[in-house]
Amino acid sequence: MSATRSRFRPDRQLTVRMLVTLFLLGLLYVAFMAALVVLLKSWILVVVVAAGLLAAQYWYSDRIALFAMRAHEVDAAEQPHLHGAVDRLCAMADMPRPRLAVSQSDMPNAFATGRSPDHAVLCVTTGLLRRLEPDELEGVLAHELSHIAHRDVAVITIASFLGVLAGLMVRFTVYSQIFRGRRDQNTAALLAAIMTVSVAVYTISFLLIRALSRYRELAADHAAAVLTARPSALASALTKVSGDIARIPTRDLRTAQSFNAFFFAPATGKGASVFNLFSTHPSLDRRLAELAKLTARLGEGA
Repeated sequence: MSATRSRFRPDRQLTVRMLVTLFLLGLLYVAFMAALVVLLKSWILVVVVAAGLLAAQYWYSDRIALFAMRAHEVDAAEQPHLHGAVDRLCAMADMPRPRLAVSQSDMPNAFATGRSPDHAVLCVTTGLLRRLEPDELEGVLAHELSHIAHRDVAVITIASFLGVLAGLMVRFTVYSQIFRGRRDQNTAALLAAIMTVSVAVYTISFLLIRALSRYRELAADHAAAVLTARPSALASALTKVSGDIARIPTRDLRTAQSFNAFFFAPATGKGASVFNLFSTHPSLDRRLAELAKLTARLGEGA
């Protein structure tokens, strides 16, 4: 989980938080599986479904994300400036260059996905490429490369699996009972028990992932600012992207909100009020304040 193959400084606090989160989610996962085995009385079914979903999410997370965002991979001929910027940053960070993709979306954003630094994809939207200056774009790209180098993309992907499984198990149980036409009291009690357990599991995993996600965004901001030595450029990109996202029509934001944990900036509309406990990202003010402190520490512009 450390950035041993790159010059991004290992973030010990981020590593500890990722390990603790995965440990707690692992305990929750075991408890959830045990509860489902007891309720469904079929451990084979539970194990097969769980293992299949986890494998698919881990091995194909990059393809799933690119398909959902209608993105396609681009080569140097299609996006020479993007490839040039990423090549420079990867050389500075001494890390493998991820595959690059572009999403045809006006929403200015970027995200990284993939199970490891050697199997990663960095995706940017056309809206981001159109709006940012070269130094601002490099700040955003460095932020996403930090996620890849510290392997927190894979950790978030694995961590989010439990919540996905909880939701799918509810649907699977409901639909299976409906199609069988069973409507007796025992069936109703079984459905209620599975839903109760699944909702509890989803809620706990949701809160744990959100807490980890907020910290990892601050860690990626810090790592990107140090690598580029231009915290102000990243701050400018944050301000510009957050302001422009707020002007994107709400209906267009809804399709992207499921990817908020992976985005550079969350897809929330103007005037959105989200409790810090439920947010995937720290507030814009918090991120800018941290970058301002780093600017003073690095003596940028001196």
